[in-house]
Amino acid sequence: MAASVRCFLRSGKMMVRDALNQAMDEELERDERVFLLGEEVAQYDGAYKVSRGLWKKYGDKRIIDTPITEMGFTGIAVGAAMAGLRPICEFMTFNFSMQAIDQVINSAAKTCYMSAGRQSVPIVFRGPNGASAGVAAQHSQCFAAWYAHCPGLKVVSPWSAEDAKGLLKSAIRDDNPVVFLENELMYGVPFEMSEESQSKDFTIPIGKAKVERQGTHVTVVTHSRYVSHCLDAAAVLAKEGIECEVINLRTIRPLDVETIEASVMKTSHLVTVEGGWPQFGVGAEICAMVMEGPAFNFLDAPATRVTGVDIPMPYAKILEDNSLPQIKDIIASIKKTLNV
Repeated sequence: MAASVRCFLRSGKMMVRDALNQAMDEELERDERVFLLGEEVAQYDGAYKVSRGLWKKYGDKRIIDTPITEMGFTGIAVGAAMAGLRPICEFMTFNFSMQAIDQVINSAAKTCYMSAGRQSVPIVFRGPNGASAGVAAQHSQCFAAWYAHCPGLKVVSPWSAEDAKGLLKSAIRDDNPVVFLENELMYGVPFEMSEESQSKDFTIPIGKAKVERQGTHVTVVTHSRYVSHCLDAAAVLAKEGIECEVINLRTIRPLDVETIEASVMKTSHLVTVEGGWPQFGVGAEICAMVMEGPAFNFLDAPATRVTGVDIPMPYAKILEDNSLPQIKDIIASIKKTLNV
């Protein structure tokens, strides 16, 4: 019995890292073409213990420790995918994926199109994305908008343990390259898991958002760690009679525009929340899509974005806190949108 399953049975909840571990374990067992490679993923059990126990179970051929050379091992993974395997390529942080962005964009994302559909590249690029705590400018970037800009990639950003398991299994089974953006600060957070999610056949479709909280006054669209912030803000505002509808995007590319539009047509107000920079961000794309679509005529006020501050991340904690969206910022933005 996997360690993640034991954890679930003891507590009734599962941490995000254990859900990711369980997803990889089940897919490694299901399909012998699947393998994991990256820095410290094998004997050390992963920098964040996401791959705990997998090397002991599957051995050196399926769980592969690599040198500290992202360009090299990402290229190996892309080549393996082209040859018919299904690699899971772990970046210790997505900030390090910048060393390999040519392989991700030019080799993985464009090959299917450039080969007229003859050559698929079934690969998952996964690891922690966005700001952690106290790691400053070079290790605190959100890459959701970076990778979602590129046709040929699917970009996934889970929040809960159930998101993490179901979406990772779907990503591994997908015949396209998938960028799977986790969050370091979410790894140790426990979530209730449905009985359905314990099945080895459980998956969550890529490209489908989830309404985490029903509401009638304002639509709040977010992803990853900020789903928690938005739900907390919604709970505070509910005491003041403001009912927020909170949408967990789950997938950044392709965006579930239909779910967003249906909600905006109901609430007539839109607020987007993300940890990335404001210019050309995920929220900017959502606002543009709403403006260009049928939901625009239902808006009673301009859409509002809550984002990270448009600066490189400071190291000092108080400056870092003020560079990222806080619950109070979300509440203030919602009240501004509703003019209350």
